[in-house]
Amino acid sequence: MEISARNGLKGKVESVTLGTVMANVHIKVEEPGVITAAITRESAEKLGLKEGDDVSAIIKATEVIIGKEL
Repeated sequence: MEISARNGLKGKVESVTLGTVMANVHIKVEEPGVITAAITRESAEKLGLKEGDDVSAIIKATEVIIGKEL
């Protein structure tokens, strides 16, 4: 995956909590430990996120974007 953002952390999904519109994705990373990304439910479902998936947390400004190798 190639992207322009430079602040990326690799990690593993610990849990996905789906709400009506948004989804909270807890990602365990080496440093600083665990981060939480609030993304739309549509995005979580489109990526098929589930516990144990290997993902990248791409941090840009005040948002965290999740990328998953398909």
